[in-house]
Amino acid sequence: MPEYTTSDGEGVQIDLISGERMSNLRTMEKIRLILDGVHKGNIVILEDGLSPDEESKLIEVTMNEISPDEFTGIEIETYPRPSRNEGGFLGRLMGRDTDDNKLTVIGPANRIETLHKDENLISALVTRK
Repeated sequence: MPEYTTSDGEGVQIDLISGERMSNLRTMEKIRLILDGVHKGNIVILEDGLSPDEESKLIEVTMNEISPDEFTGIEIETYPRPSRNEGGFLGRLMGRDTDDNKLTVIGPANRIETLHKDENLISALVTRK
């Protein structure tokens, strides 16, 4: 992913990653893409989020990489979208799309703080380095 800096060098870079790009990656490739951005101090927003297994693996890898002086971990918030499944249980039984995509925001734990979260809004404070 290209790295950009703001003219004052103090801005916050936000990486918006499409669901299409993530769908072509294996789990560890997704995790590396996310953590490499967060290690640089970027906020990463995933259009389609991660599966529960992928999110668990992301947390596991993050815990192994925490270093008090260098990397304090991640803050992760997910905003679930309504299921595109049109028939509830019957739709799942018939094999219709049951993907419950979700928007996910991930950033350095020392730079992003969730102020408010409900089913319609995630409000976060992002600080400079």
